[in-house]
Amino acid sequence: MDRFHVFLICNPEIGNLTPLVQFAHLLTNRDTRFSATVLIITVKERHIVNSYVKSKANSALQHDRITFLYLPTVDPPSPDQYHGTLGYLSVFIEKHKPHVRNVILDLMEAGSVRVVGLFIDLFCTSMIEVARQLGVPCYLYFACPASFLGFMLNYPTLDAELATELVDSGTEFFVPRDSLTEFMIPSFTNPVPHFVLPSTVLRRGEGQDGYLWYLHHARKYKEVKGIIVNTSQELEPFAIGSVSGSGTPPVYPIGPILDLVGSVQLHPDRTHQEDIMKWLDNQPISSVVFLCFGSMGSLDEPQLKEIAIGLEQAGFRFLWSIRKPSKGKIDLPDEYTNIQEVLPDGFLTRTARIGLVCGWVPQVTVLAHQAIGGFVSHCGWNSVLESLWYGVPIATWPLYAEQQMNAFELVKELGLAVEIRLDTRTDSTDLVLAEEFKRSLRRLMDGGDEVRRKVKEMKETIRMAVMENGSSYNSLGSLIDELMGHK
Repeated sequence: MDRFHVFLICNPEIGNLTPLVQFAHLLTNRDTRFSATVLIITVKERHIVNSYVKSKANSALQHDRITFLYLPTVDPPSPDQYHGTLGYLSVFIEKHKPHVRNVILDLMEAGSVRVVGLFIDLFCTSMIEVARQLGVPCYLYFACPASFLGFMLNYPTLDAELATELVDSGTEFFVPRDSLTEFMIPSFTNPVPHFVLPSTVLRRGEGQDGYLWYLHHARKYKEVKGIIVNTSQELEPFAIGSVSGSGTPPVYPIGPILDLVGSVQLHPDRTHQEDIMKWLDNQPISSVVFLCFGSMGSLDEPQLKEIAIGLEQAGFRFLWSIRKPSKGKIDLPDEYTNIQEVLPDGFLTRTARIGLVCGWVPQVTVLAHQAIGGFVSHCGWNSVLESLWYGVPIATWPLYAEQQMNAFELVKELGLAVEIRLDTRTDSTDLVLAEEFKRSLRRLMDGGDEVRRKVKEMKETIRMAVMENGSSYNSLGSLIDELMGHK
């Protein structure tokens, strides 16, 4: 019997790695002739990645013919090679090309299996050249929504319009010449306002090269053999239709791809987790609003105080995960040693009967709990899919990357979320004040009946998509046929 092997590599960030590993799990479980090697780029500042890999290597995944392989360390990029985080990561990833080539070549020369694919994520396009040199098909694994894939595929064309329409505002971000300017992006049914474009795209001044790196990666997407998207036909029908067609590699929507158990193992303090779940067990069904901003998300002290005031005035039960802002460009947020120092005086005491404030939480485990009635989220795509999987409506508080566009799609295109704002950003000084936040919470928890109904319907729909004969199940089958047909 033929044996097939695939390699996978991604930006060394937990939000990218988790769905990639789950994809490998899905592939090797679906067809036992497949095995996979997940190539790990080591970044010492991102210890959560190492914890995740260790937990998976010791779990049942090791029986799914999945191997985790740490690539040799490389020297970090020199300052003259990049400006900003995206440039740093892109150059850093590219420096691993010789090691990736050697690992794949070694297995090919062993001859025990047939290497049928190298799967890369949205910022690993430098590896396309490695695959081409070895004669191995290269596929893009896109962990963001199809709507954002459409933006990236269209970005090289859109860039000329952006260069004309966006002008220097004297601040960090470029703004449109006309405040009414909107952009037509094929993967959105509505015109897209400039203020939901990624920060990287809006920073176009001297010394800013992030938007050029976006362009660089976007142009490479059409060189791959296929694009796997963590979404479903039913969730994003218009966006998927817009990216499927002439001039674009075949698109395989095979989601939602979720890790519904893994995050619990990432925090060493099991007592902390147990305390959170015991607290939720004592709350009424659908009564708790959950606030969490992802593995890389954090807010500064003035904004935390406004949220606290809004929570207290709204009076809803709440579970609030607070993280300390990171120190460097690629460091992750950390835990506060004393959370009450960044909250209003007496807040924890006054809200002790209705709320729980904590640091890191096992997000997907919390969302699965029957006490959760709403989710204030940064709108990272993994978080969106987890929330929809459990039928929990979202209130939008985007922070970075494509999250503003995700929030726009959820609210304006799909009607699956309540808007707090669509344009909040990690580095913005424009605070969401307590009164505005309180109004949004009430819409989420009391007034979002239509949104809540749509979310419950989508929960059932996307679960059906991944079941046998569902749209995502069949799309994965088509991908497997394509992989096995490679000679």
